[in-house]
Amino acid sequence: MAIGTEEVLKLRQRTGLGMMDCKRALEEAAGDAEKAIEILRKKGLATAEKKATRTAAEGRIHSYIHHNGKVGVMVEVNCETDFVAKNEQFLTFVNDLCLHICAAAPMAVRREDVPETVLERERRIAREQAIEAGKPEKIVDKIAEGKLGKWFAENVLLEQPFVKDPDRTVQDLVTDLVARTGENIVIQRFARFEVGEEMS
Repeated sequence: MAIGTEEVLKLRQRTGLGMMDCKRALEEAAGDAEKAIEILRKKGLATAEKKATRTAAEGRIHSYIHHNGKVGVMVEVNCETDFVAKNEQFLTFVNDLCLHICAAAPMAVRREDVPETVLERERRIAREQAIEAGKPEKIVDKIAEGKLGKWFAENVLLEQPFVKDPDRTVQDLVTDLVARTGENIVIQRFARFEVGEEMS
């Protein structure tokens, strides 16, 4: 199927990816733009997995103070080269990430960063709720793990729905940025401060 330049341009505007990548995805999807986006996202994920082992020692530290002056965020995002660290897409992502952290108040960047004591507490609460709800003992642990999965989606940065587009997670944004830049991108750490909040 012949794909017109106009369709390729529209897909490029939606995804920010290269013309040839968009053209190939549209050809593979027989002109269906939504299917082409899905194809590009899968390829982006594969690219991200391949690049995940590469060293990301460049990047940016960025800060954001909310307009009311009561919430502040600082984040470090790494990439492989200074060239990408100065790239407009990378800088936009880092800024959006600060806004997201300000609004969504995650506890940790990834699951493995959550303290074991917190996980044990959440598991215990979920088990107790299941038992109080009269659930059979043999499925209580399964229910608790399901609730823990939901807790991760609310409290772990990479798993949270992105505030500007709740259909996508922060990890989806990282994966897309890897595909666009061709480099490994790592959210290294963040700090969020709120006036009156007790430090743990």
